[in-house]
Amino acid sequence: MGLRSSAPLLDAWIRDMETDRSPFQIPGHKGRLDLTGAVVDGDIPVLPGNHPHRISPSLILEAEALAANLWGADLCRFGVNGSSGSNHAAVMAVAGPGDKVIVSRTLHKSVAVGLVYAGVTPIWVKPIINPETGLPEYLPSTTLKEALEKHPDAKAVLIGEPSYVGTMSNIPRLSAVTHEYGIPLVVDAAWAAHYGFHPELPNHPLAEGADIVVTSAHKTLPSYSQASFVLVNKKYVDLARFNKMFDATQTTSMSGRILASIDAARALLEKHGHELIDPIIDATERGRATLTKAGIQVIDGEYIDPLKLVILLSSCGADGNQVERDLLNANIDVEMANRDLIIPMITFADTPDRIDDLINRIIESVNAHKGEPRPIEIAASFKIEPDVVVSPREAFFAGYEVVEAEQAVGRVSAEMICPYPPGVPVLSPGERITQQALDALFQARDSGVRIAFVADPTLKTLKVLPN
Repeated sequence: MGLRSSAPLLDAWIRDMETDRSPFQIPGHKGRLDLTGAVVDGDIPVLPGNHPHRISPSLILEAEALAANLWGADLCRFGVNGSSGSNHAAVMAVAGPGDKVIVSRTLHKSVAVGLVYAGVTPIWVKPIINPETGLPEYLPSTTLKEALEKHPDAKAVLIGEPSYVGTMSNIPRLSAVTHEYGIPLVVDAAWAAHYGFHPELPNHPLAEGADIVVTSAHKTLPSYSQASFVLVNKKYVDLARFNKMFDATQTTSMSGRILASIDAARALLEKHGHELIDPIIDATERGRATLTKAGIQVIDGEYIDPLKLVILLSSCGADGNQVERDLLNANIDVEMANRDLIIPMITFADTPDRIDDLINRIIESVNAHKGEPRPIEIAASFKIEPDVVVSPREAFFAGYEVVEAEQAVGRVSAEMICPYPPGVPVLSPGERITQQALDALFQARDSGVRIAFVADPTLKTLKVLPN
Protein backbone atom coordinates (compact mmCIF):
# COMPACT_ATOMS: atom_id res chain seq x y z
CA MET A 1 0.00 0.00 0.00
CA GLY A 2 2.95 2.33 -0.63
CA LEU A 3 3.92 2.69 3.04
CA ARG A 4 7.67 2.74 2.55
CA SER A 5 7.90 6.41 1.60
CA SER A 6 6.17 7.55 4.80
CA ALA A 7 7.67 5.04 7.25
CA PRO A 8 11.42 5.69 7.74
CA LEU A 9 12.12 2.57 9.81
CA LEU A 10 10.26 0.36 7.34
CA ASP A 11 12.18 1.95 4.48
CA ALA A 12 15.49 1.30 6.23
CA TRP A 13 14.55 -2.30 7.01
CA ILE A 14 13.61 -2.99 3.39
CA ARG A 15 16.81 -1.33 2.18
CA ASP A 16 18.88 -3.55 4.47
CA MET A 17 17.00 -6.65 3.26
CA GLU A 18 17.69 -5.70 -0.36
CA THR A 19 21.41 -4.99 0.20
CA ASP A 20 24.11 -7.64 0.24
CA ARG A 21 26.09 -6.64 3.34
CA SER A 22 28.99 -8.21 5.25
CA PRO A 23 28.02 -7.58 8.88
CA PHE A 24 30.73 -7.76 11.53
CA GLN A 25 28.32 -7.03 14.37
CA ILE A 26 25.57 -8.82 16.25
CA PRO A 27 23.37 -10.81 15.79
CA GLY A 28 25.59 -13.83 15.47
CA HIS A 29 23.69 -15.47 12.61
CA LYS A 30 25.01 -12.71 10.27
CA GLY A 31 21.90 -13.09 8.12
CA ARG A 32 22.77 -16.64 7.04
CA LEU A 33 19.69 -18.82 6.57
CA ASP A 34 21.66 -22.02 5.97
CA LEU A 35 22.53 -22.42 9.65
CA THR A 36 19.28 -22.41 11.63
CA GLY A 37 16.89 -21.71 8.78
CA ALA A 38 14.38 -19.01 7.92
CA VAL A 39 13.60 -18.39 11.59
CA VAL A 40 16.22 -15.60 11.57
CA ASP A 41 15.20 -14.09 8.24
CA GLY A 42 14.71 -10.33 8.54
CA ASP A 43 16.37 -10.06 11.93
CA ILE A 44 18.17 -6.76 11.49
CA PRO A 45 19.73 -4.97 14.48
CA VAL A 46 19.74 -1.32 15.44
CA LEU A 47 23.08 0.20 14.52
CA PRO A 48 24.78 2.06 17.38
CA GLY A 49 25.68 5.15 15.32
CA ASN A 50 23.28 7.79 14.01
CA HIS A 51 23.10 6.52 10.43
CA PRO A 52 20.35 8.47 8.63
CA HIS A 53 19.39 5.63 6.25
CA ARG A 54 19.86 2.63 8.50
CA ILE A 55 17.89 1.50 11.54
CA SER A 56 19.67 3.63 14.12
CA PRO A 57 18.80 5.78 17.16
CA SER A 58 18.29 8.92 15.06
CA LEU A 59 15.92 7.16 12.67
CA ILE A 60 13.98 5.69 15.60
CA LEU A 61 13.52 9.23 16.96
CA GLU A 62 12.21 10.32 13.55
CA ALA A 63 9.67 7.48 13.45
CA GLU A 64 8.60 8.10 17.06
CA ALA A 65 8.04 11.78 16.26
CA LEU A 66 5.74 10.81 13.38
CA ALA A 67 3.71 8.61 15.74
CA ALA A 68 3.57 11.33 18.40
CA ASN A 69 2.24 13.75 15.80
CA LEU A 70 -0.43 11.28 14.59
CA TRP A 71 -1.79 10.69 18.09
CA GLY A 72 -1.27 14.26 19.32
CA ALA A 73 1.27 13.35 22.00
CA ASP A 74 4.23 15.28 23.34
CA LEU A 75 6.31 12.10 23.28
CA CYS A 76 6.11 8.62 21.76
CA ARG A 77 8.45 5.74 22.50
CA PHE A 78 8.60 2.44 20.58
CA GLY A 79 9.12 -0.65 22.72
CA VAL A 80 10.18 -4.21 21.90
CA ASN A 81 9.29 -5.81 25.27
CA GLY A 82 5.55 -5.70 24.65
CA SER A 83 3.14 -3.64 26.69
CA SER A 84 4.53 -5.44 29.73
CA GLY A 85 7.87 -3.63 29.58
CA SER A 86 6.11 -0.37 28.76
CA ASN A 87 3.79 -0.78 31.76
CA HIS A 88 6.80 -1.30 34.03
CA ALA A 89 8.26 1.97 32.75
CA ALA A 90 4.97 3.84 33.13
CA VAL A 91 4.60 2.91 36.81
CA MET A 92 8.19 3.84 37.63
CA ALA A 93 7.81 7.13 35.76
CA VAL A 94 4.99 8.38 37.99
CA ALA A 95 5.80 6.95 41.44
CA GLY A 96 8.63 5.58 43.54
CA PRO A 97 9.38 3.66 46.74
CA GLY A 98 6.81 4.30 49.46
CA ASP A 99 4.42 6.23 47.23
CA LYS A 100 0.74 5.37 46.85
CA VAL A 101 -0.97 4.87 43.51
CA ILE A 102 -4.66 4.28 42.80
CA VAL A 103 -4.96 1.12 40.69
CA SER A 104 -7.97 -0.43 38.95
CA ARG A 105 -8.35 -4.12 39.76
CA THR A 106 -8.77 -4.91 36.06
CA LEU A 107 -5.13 -4.30 35.26
CA HIS A 108 -2.77 -6.83 33.74
CA LYS A 109 -0.12 -8.75 35.65
CA SER A 110 2.57 -6.56 34.11
CA VAL A 111 1.25 -3.51 35.97
CA ALA A 112 1.40 -5.48 39.22
CA VAL A 113 5.05 -6.27 38.44
CA GLY A 114 5.57 -2.57 37.78
CA LEU A 115 4.30 -1.91 41.32
CA VAL A 116 7.03 -4.23 42.58
CA TYR A 117 9.73 -2.50 40.53
CA ALA A 118 8.61 0.95 41.68
CA GLY A 119 8.17 -0.08 45.32
CA VAL A 120 4.76 1.57 45.55
CA THR A 121 1.71 0.73 47.62
CA PRO A 122 -1.43 0.08 45.55
CA ILE A 123 -4.81 1.46 46.57
CA TRP A 124 -7.13 -0.84 44.66
CA VAL A 125 -10.41 0.32 43.14
CA LYS A 126 -12.90 -2.09 41.60
CA PRO A 127 -15.09 -1.68 38.53
CA ILE A 128 -18.82 -2.25 38.38
CA ILE A 129 -19.55 -5.91 37.57
CA ASN A 130 -22.42 -6.57 35.18
CA PRO A 131 -24.61 -9.23 36.85
CA GLU A 132 -25.86 -10.42 33.44
CA THR A 133 -22.33 -11.31 32.28
CA GLY A 134 -20.26 -11.63 35.45
CA LEU A 135 -17.65 -9.42 33.80
CA PRO A 136 -16.33 -5.91 34.53
CA GLU A 137 -18.26 -3.07 32.99
CA TYR A 138 -16.68 0.26 33.98
CA LEU A 139 -14.92 2.11 36.77
CA PRO A 140 -17.24 4.84 38.12
CA SER A 141 -15.69 8.27 38.48
CA THR A 142 -17.37 8.47 41.92
CA THR A 143 -15.40 5.40 43.03
CA LEU A 144 -12.17 7.01 41.89
CA LYS A 145 -13.02 10.30 43.59
CA GLU A 146 -13.72 8.51 46.90
CA ALA A 147 -10.34 6.77 46.70
CA LEU A 148 -8.53 10.05 46.02
CA GLU A 149 -10.38 11.79 48.85
CA LYS A 150 -9.14 9.06 51.23
CA HIS A 151 -5.63 9.11 49.74
CA PRO A 152 -4.94 12.68 48.52
CA ASP A 153 -1.20 11.92 48.64
CA ALA A 154 -1.50 9.36 45.81
CA LYS A 155 0.95 10.05 43.00
CA ALA A 156 -1.01 8.65 40.04
CA VAL A 157 -4.07 6.74 38.88
CA LEU A 158 -3.58 3.57 36.81
CA ILE A 159 -6.46 2.05 34.86
CA GLY A 160 -6.88 -0.51 32.07
CA GLU A 161 -9.08 0.65 29.20
CA PRO A 162 -10.59 -1.08 27.38
CA SER A 163 -10.85 -4.13 29.59
CA TYR A 164 -9.89 -7.54 28.25
CA VAL A 165 -13.55 -8.07 27.29
CA GLY A 166 -13.81 -4.75 25.47
CA THR A 167 -15.82 -2.77 28.03
CA MET A 168 -15.01 0.91 28.45
CA SER A 169 -15.06 3.40 31.32
CA ASN A 170 -15.67 7.11 30.82
CA ILE A 171 -12.07 8.28 30.48
CA PRO A 172 -12.87 12.03 30.24
CA ARG A 173 -14.60 11.83 33.64
CA LEU A 174 -11.82 9.75 35.18
CA SER A 175 -9.14 12.10 33.83
CA ALA A 176 -11.02 15.16 35.14
CA VAL A 177 -11.18 13.64 38.63
CA THR A 178 -7.50 12.63 38.49
CA HIS A 179 -6.36 16.06 37.33
CA GLU A 180 -8.25 17.75 40.17
CA TYR A 181 -5.48 16.31 42.35
CA GLY A 182 -2.73 17.40 39.97
CA ILE A 183 -1.59 13.86 39.19
CA PRO A 184 -1.38 11.84 35.95
CA LEU A 185 -3.85 9.29 34.61
CA VAL A 186 -1.98 6.27 33.23
CA VAL A 187 -3.96 4.01 30.89
CA ASP A 188 -2.96 0.48 29.96
CA ALA A 189 -4.66 0.52 26.55
CA ALA A 190 -3.00 -2.61 25.24
CA TRP A 191 -6.13 -3.53 23.25
CA ALA A 192 -6.85 -0.03 21.89
CA ALA A 193 -4.20 0.73 19.26
CA HIS A 194 -6.94 0.98 16.60
CA TYR A 195 -9.09 3.42 18.59
CA GLY A 196 -9.76 6.79 17.03
CA PHE A 197 -9.40 5.71 13.39
CA HIS A 198 -13.08 5.09 12.61
CA PRO A 199 -16.19 7.01 13.73
CA GLU A 200 -17.74 3.88 15.25
CA LEU A 201 -14.67 3.27 17.42
CA PRO A 202 -14.05 5.03 20.74
CA ASN A 203 -11.58 7.88 20.80
CA HIS A 204 -8.02 7.02 21.70
CA PRO A 205 -7.48 7.43 25.48
CA LEU A 206 -4.87 10.16 24.92
CA ALA A 207 -7.50 12.24 23.14
CA GLU A 208 -9.82 11.77 26.13
CA GLY A 209 -7.47 13.18 28.75
CA ALA A 210 -5.06 10.38 29.64
CA ASP A 211 -1.45 11.42 30.31
CA ILE A 212 0.39 8.14 29.61
CA VAL A 213 -1.09 5.55 27.27
CA VAL A 214 0.57 2.15 26.85
CA THR A 215 -0.51 0.30 23.71
CA SER A 216 0.32 -3.04 22.12
CA ALA A 217 0.96 -2.60 18.43
CA HIS A 218 0.95 -6.37 17.98
CA LYS A 219 -2.53 -6.97 19.44
CA THR A 220 -4.90 -5.02 17.19
CA LEU A 221 -2.46 -3.73 14.58
CA PRO A 222 -0.42 -5.76 12.06
CA SER A 223 2.89 -5.44 13.91
CA TYR A 224 5.39 -8.06 14.97
CA SER A 225 4.96 -9.84 18.32
CA GLN A 226 6.35 -7.82 21.27
CA ALA A 227 5.77 -4.51 19.47
CA SER A 228 4.39 -1.73 21.67
CA PHE A 229 4.44 2.03 21.93
CA VAL A 230 3.77 4.57 24.65
CA LEU A 231 2.22 8.01 24.19
CA VAL A 232 2.91 10.69 26.81
CA ASN A 233 1.69 14.23 27.43
CA LYS A 234 3.89 16.42 29.58
CA LYS A 235 1.48 18.50 31.68
CA TYR A 236 1.39 15.98 34.55
CA VAL A 237 4.39 13.80 33.58
CA ASP A 238 8.12 14.53 33.77
CA LEU A 239 9.24 13.52 30.27
CA ALA A 240 12.91 13.21 31.23
CA ARG A 241 12.03 10.83 34.05
CA PHE A 242 9.74 8.87 31.75
CA ASN A 243 12.51 8.49 29.17
CA LYS A 244 14.94 7.30 31.84
CA MET A 245 12.49 4.66 33.09
CA PHE A 246 11.55 3.57 29.60
CA ASP A 247 15.16 3.10 28.57
CA ALA A 248 15.74 1.06 31.74
CA THR A 249 13.02 -1.42 30.73
CA GLN A 250 14.16 -2.00 27.15
CA THR A 251 16.88 -4.26 25.86
CA THR A 252 19.96 -2.52 24.47
CA SER A 253 19.80 -4.98 21.55
CA MET A 254 16.47 -3.90 20.07
CA SER A 255 15.03 -5.73 17.09
CA GLY A 256 14.97 -3.55 14.01
CA ARG A 257 12.29 -5.78 12.57
CA ILE A 258 9.94 -5.14 15.51
CA LEU A 259 10.61 -1.39 15.42
CA ALA A 260 10.02 -1.25 11.65
CA SER A 261 6.74 -3.11 12.07
CA ILE A 262 5.49 -0.44 14.52
CA ASP A 263 6.42 2.28 12.07
CA ALA A 264 4.68 0.41 9.24
CA ALA A 265 1.50 -0.06 11.29
CA ARG A 266 1.45 3.66 12.15
CA ALA A 267 1.75 4.60 8.48
CA LEU A 268 -0.93 2.08 7.53
CA LEU A 269 -3.38 3.47 10.10
CA GLU A 270 -2.66 7.02 9.01
CA LYS A 271 -3.20 6.30 5.31
CA HIS A 272 -5.80 3.53 5.26
CA GLY A 273 -7.18 3.04 8.77
CA HIS A 274 -10.80 3.88 8.04
CA GLU A 275 -11.09 1.85 4.85
CA LEU A 276 -9.48 -1.22 6.48
CA ILE A 277 -11.50 -1.08 9.70
CA ASP A 278 -14.92 -0.29 8.17
CA PRO A 279 -15.76 -3.71 6.62
CA ILE A 280 -14.48 -5.56 9.69
CA ILE A 281 -16.74 -3.56 12.02
CA ASP A 282 -19.67 -4.44 9.74
CA ALA A 283 -18.72 -8.12 9.69
CA THR A 284 -18.33 -8.23 13.48
CA GLU A 285 -21.71 -6.55 13.99
CA ARG A 286 -23.26 -9.06 11.59
CA GLY A 287 -21.60 -11.87 13.54
CA ARG A 288 -23.06 -10.63 16.83
CA ALA A 289 -26.52 -10.50 15.27
CA THR A 290 -26.14 -14.02 13.83
CA LEU A 291 -25.01 -15.44 17.17
CA THR A 292 -27.87 -13.71 19.01
CA LYS A 293 -30.41 -15.04 16.50
CA ALA A 294 -28.98 -18.53 17.13
CA GLY A 295 -29.66 -18.12 20.87
CA ILE A 296 -26.04 -17.50 21.85
CA GLN A 297 -25.42 -14.52 24.14
CA VAL A 298 -22.79 -11.91 23.26
CA ILE A 299 -21.62 -8.75 24.99
CA ASP A 300 -22.99 -5.72 23.19
CA GLY A 301 -23.78 -2.09 23.87
CA GLU A 302 -22.71 1.50 23.38
CA TYR A 303 -19.58 1.26 25.54
CA ILE A 304 -18.14 -1.87 23.94
CA ASP A 305 -15.29 -2.00 21.43
CA PRO A 306 -17.20 -2.85 18.21
CA LEU A 307 -14.34 -5.13 17.13
CA LYS A 308 -14.41 -7.14 20.36
CA LEU A 309 -16.44 -10.33 20.10
CA VAL A 310 -17.15 -11.86 23.52
CA ILE A 311 -19.37 -14.95 23.45
CA LEU A 312 -21.12 -16.05 26.66
CA LEU A 313 -22.08 -19.70 27.00
CA SER A 314 -23.76 -20.04 30.41
CA SER A 315 -27.28 -19.46 29.08
CA CYS A 316 -27.02 -22.21 26.47
CA GLY A 317 -25.15 -24.68 28.69
CA ALA A 318 -22.28 -25.32 26.25
CA ASP A 319 -18.72 -25.72 27.51
CA GLY A 320 -16.29 -23.33 25.87
CA ASN A 321 -13.45 -25.80 26.32
CA GLN A 322 -15.29 -28.26 24.09
CA VAL A 323 -16.06 -25.54 21.56
CA GLU A 324 -12.39 -24.59 21.50
CA ARG A 325 -11.42 -28.21 20.82
CA ASP A 326 -13.78 -28.28 17.83
CA LEU A 327 -12.27 -25.06 16.52
CA LEU A 328 -8.71 -26.34 17.03
CA ASN A 329 -9.63 -29.45 15.04
CA ALA A 330 -10.51 -27.08 12.21
CA ASN A 331 -7.16 -25.26 12.68
CA ILE A 332 -8.85 -22.20 14.19
CA ASP A 333 -7.23 -20.62 17.24
CA VAL A 334 -9.10 -18.25 19.54
CA GLU A 335 -7.70 -15.68 21.94
CA MET A 336 -9.46 -17.09 25.00
CA ALA A 337 -11.67 -20.02 25.88
CA ASN A 338 -12.93 -21.35 29.18
CA ARG A 339 -16.13 -23.03 30.26
CA ASP A 340 -18.22 -19.85 30.06
CA LEU A 341 -16.43 -17.67 27.49
CA ILE A 342 -15.12 -17.74 23.94
CA ILE A 343 -13.20 -14.69 22.71
CA PRO A 344 -11.92 -14.79 19.13
CA MET A 345 -9.55 -11.90 18.48
CA ILE A 346 -10.70 -9.83 15.49
CA THR A 347 -8.56 -7.21 13.77
CA PHE A 348 -8.59 -5.53 10.38
CA ALA A 349 -6.18 -8.23 9.18
CA ASP A 350 -9.24 -10.50 9.09
CA THR A 351 -11.71 -10.59 6.22
CA PRO A 352 -15.53 -10.57 6.32
CA ASP A 353 -15.62 -14.06 4.78
CA ARG A 354 -13.26 -15.41 7.41
CA ILE A 355 -15.33 -13.87 10.21
CA ASP A 356 -18.55 -15.29 8.71
CA ASP A 357 -16.97 -18.75 8.59
CA LEU A 358 -15.83 -18.47 12.22
CA ILE A 359 -19.32 -17.50 13.38
CA ASN A 360 -20.90 -20.44 11.53
CA ARG A 361 -18.41 -22.89 13.01
CA ILE A 362 -18.97 -21.55 16.54
CA ILE A 363 -22.75 -21.89 16.16
CA GLU A 364 -22.36 -25.43 14.85
CA SER A 365 -20.12 -26.41 17.77
CA VAL A 366 -22.27 -24.72 20.43
CA ASN A 367 -25.36 -26.48 19.10
CA ALA A 368 -23.52 -29.79 19.34
CA HIS A 369 -22.60 -29.18 22.99
CA LYS A 370 -25.73 -27.48 24.34
CA GLY A 371 -26.85 -28.38 27.84
CA GLU A 372 -28.79 -27.04 30.78
CA PRO A 373 -28.34 -23.30 31.38
CA ARG A 374 -25.86 -22.43 34.12
CA PRO A 375 -26.02 -19.49 36.52
CA ILE A 376 -23.73 -16.59 35.64
CA GLU A 377 -20.44 -16.84 37.50
CA ILE A 378 -18.44 -13.72 38.28
CA ALA A 379 -14.89 -14.36 37.07
CA ALA A 380 -12.47 -15.08 39.90
CA SER A 381 -10.36 -12.00 39.21
CA PHE A 382 -13.29 -9.66 39.65
CA LYS A 383 -15.06 -10.92 42.78
CA ILE A 384 -12.26 -10.79 45.33
CA GLU A 385 -11.72 -7.84 47.66
CA PRO A 386 -7.93 -7.50 47.95
CA ASP A 387 -6.50 -7.11 51.45
CA VAL A 388 -3.04 -5.54 51.12
CA VAL A 389 -0.94 -6.44 54.18
CA VAL A 390 2.54 -5.47 52.95
CA SER A 391 3.68 -3.76 49.76
CA PRO A 392 4.04 -5.90 46.63
CA ARG A 393 7.79 -5.19 46.58
CA GLU A 394 8.32 -6.25 50.20
CA ALA A 395 6.44 -9.49 49.62
CA PHE A 396 8.09 -10.16 46.28
CA PHE A 397 11.61 -10.11 47.73
CA ALA A 398 10.80 -11.68 51.10
CA GLY A 399 11.50 -15.25 52.10
CA TYR A 400 8.62 -17.69 51.85
CA GLU A 401 7.21 -20.97 53.06
CA VAL A 402 5.40 -23.57 50.97
CA VAL A 403 2.19 -24.76 52.62
CA GLU A 404 -0.83 -26.83 51.65
CA ALA A 405 -3.51 -24.62 50.13
CA GLU A 406 -5.94 -25.27 52.97
CA GLN A 407 -3.30 -24.11 55.46
CA ALA A 408 -2.70 -20.88 53.54
CA VAL A 409 -5.94 -19.16 54.54
CA GLY A 410 -5.12 -16.11 56.63
CA ARG A 411 -1.49 -16.08 55.52
CA VAL A 412 0.06 -13.48 53.20
CA SER A 413 0.73 -14.50 49.60
CA ALA A 414 4.35 -14.42 48.44
CA GLU A 415 3.40 -14.91 44.79
CA MET A 416 1.05 -13.64 42.13
CA ILE A 417 -1.82 -15.93 41.16
CA CYS A 418 -3.77 -15.13 37.99
CA PRO A 419 -6.32 -17.02 35.95
CA TYR A 420 -4.94 -16.47 32.44
CA PRO A 421 -6.26 -15.00 30.31
CA PRO A 422 -7.09 -12.24 31.18
CA GLY A 423 -4.09 -12.10 33.54
CA VAL A 424 -5.79 -10.01 36.23
CA PRO A 425 -4.53 -11.17 39.66
CA VAL A 426 -6.79 -12.87 42.17
CA LEU A 427 -3.92 -12.64 44.64
CA SER A 428 -0.86 -10.41 44.38
CA PRO A 429 2.29 -10.58 46.50
CA GLY A 430 1.58 -9.00 49.88
CA GLU A 431 -2.17 -9.74 49.94
CA ARG A 432 -3.94 -11.87 52.51
CA ILE A 433 -5.17 -15.24 51.27
CA THR A 434 -8.85 -15.64 52.08
CA GLN A 435 -11.11 -18.64 51.77
CA GLN A 436 -13.10 -16.67 49.18
CA ALA A 437 -9.98 -16.15 47.06
CA LEU A 438 -9.03 -19.82 47.29
CA ASP A 439 -12.54 -20.97 46.40
CA ALA A 440 -12.60 -18.65 43.39
CA LEU A 441 -9.24 -19.96 42.21
CA PHE A 442 -10.28 -23.58 42.69
CA GLN A 443 -13.46 -22.93 40.74
CA ALA A 444 -11.55 -21.31 37.90
CA ARG A 445 -9.02 -24.17 37.82
CA ASP A 446 -11.75 -26.82 37.82
CA SER A 447 -13.60 -25.12 34.95
CA GLY A 448 -10.53 -25.41 32.72
CA VAL A 449 -8.90 -22.00 33.24
CA ARG A 450 -5.10 -21.97 33.32
CA ILE A 451 -3.72 -20.64 36.61
CA ALA A 452 -0.60 -18.66 35.77
CA PHE A 453 2.46 -17.16 37.50
CA VAL A 454 2.16 -19.45 40.51
CA ALA A 455 4.81 -22.04 41.40
CA ASP A 456 2.20 -24.81 41.69
CA PRO A 457 -0.50 -24.30 39.03
CA THR A 458 -2.51 -27.18 40.50
CA LEU A 459 -2.97 -24.95 43.59
CA LYS A 460 -2.26 -27.87 45.93
CA THR A 461 0.45 -25.74 47.55
CA LEU A 462 1.04 -22.02 47.85
CA LYS A 463 3.96 -19.80 48.75
CA VAL A 464 3.30 -17.61 51.77
CA LEU A 465 5.31 -15.16 53.82
CA PRO A 466 6.79 -16.54 57.05
CA ASN A 467 4.77 -15.80 60.20
